[in-house]
Amino acid sequence: MIARTLEKKLRHLYTKFPVISVTGPRQSGKTTLIKEVFKNLPYVSLENPDDRAFALDDPRGFLNNYPKGAIFDEVQRVPQLFSYIQGLVDEDQSIKFILSGSQNFLLSEQISQSLAGRVGILKLLPFSMFELKGVNCLSETFEDVAYKGFYPRIFDQNIDPEDFYPNYLQTYIERDVRQLTQVGNLNTFTTFLKLCAGRAGQLLNMSELSNEAGVSVNTIKSWINILETSYIVFRLYSHHKNYNKRLTKMPKLYFYDTGLLSYLLGIKNSSQIKIHFAKGAIFENLIIGELMKRHIHIGKEPNLYFWRDHKGKEIDLIIDDGELITPIEIKSGSTKRGDYFNGLDYWNKISENDPGKSFVIYGGQENQLRNNGKLISWKSMVNYEI
Repeated sequence: MIARTLEKKLRHLYTKFPVISVTGPRQSGKTTLIKEVFKNLPYVSLENPDDRAFALDDPRGFLNNYPKGAIFDEVQRVPQLFSYIQGLVDEDQSIKFILSGSQNFLLSEQISQSLAGRVGILKLLPFSMFELKGVNCLSETFEDVAYKGFYPRIFDQNIDPEDFYPNYLQTYIERDVRQLTQVGNLNTFTTFLKLCAGRAGQLLNMSELSNEAGVSVNTIKSWINILETSYIVFRLYSHHKNYNKRLTKMPKLYFYDTGLLSYLLGIKNSSQIKIHFAKGAIFENLIIGELMKRHIHIGKEPNLYFWRDHKGKEIDLIIDDGELITPIEIKSGSTKRGDYFNGLDYWNKISENDPGKSFVIYGGQENQLRNNGKLISWKSMVNYEI
């Protein structure tokens, strides 16, 4: 098993809360992690029809079988359990429950209603580059990394991405989408997904998506929420500091996994990425996704933004931890170029930021320390505290 960064935070919260919730996309490794960490607890998947029927028909009787606690996977399938779990842990703090699920909205809704203040909440995304590099599973080119993606089964079972992602997408649509909403035409939803892939790294314009998908704006809003809830996409919002009258209010759209993104873009092998129109967007998605995982897997809410002013000046990524603001430009080119720093120079000037705390992450292999910031390779970024 490849060690997961989240394990440290998971073990820590186990000592603080009677209930731990672990959410994340399907097949991100949640079950493997929690079964490995909590070997002392029995494991029950509520995807199993018999277990689910028992829990639905007789929640109290079902829980009586686990007097010391248990791991309940896909627990959002039986929302009746949450109130009973609340009663058990309120009576006896030694009882421990680990709740896992792939539908964040449904799980969070039940937690907020029944388990608020009693539960430590964590998210597990697919592998990070940091985790893969630690076991020498990180490919040499970013095109290979982006095409393969990060879902654990690809590495554990040595599955070709061309075989994995069609099945993953079909399973996701048939199970999660149907559970979360009444989508009348699944083919239209698949078309919508591909349209989102073509807009990765761009401003999210709901009206344009509505026109191209042939559905209403309200439907687009609902479908975007579904994609976010099931950890397919996330929105990156513009930075709130009003440097030079920031005007952009629309968020940008990104995918949690570049392998799925590449599949939806019709990419058949990693070599295609080198000449693909979306090469820059895929690389940008790869880097922002990695930094997103870096925050989430240590149990922190990601504080990632982009910045754009009324003149069209833009910074790809702003990390704002409240005290330190780190601007990052992301360039897919493999050659070191001085003009990669033009946007950073402008932003540092108007914000009075220290240039030494600025980064350009690019598609090449070498690192370079410059007067106006650090130029670092995509592969070595895992070694930097950003």
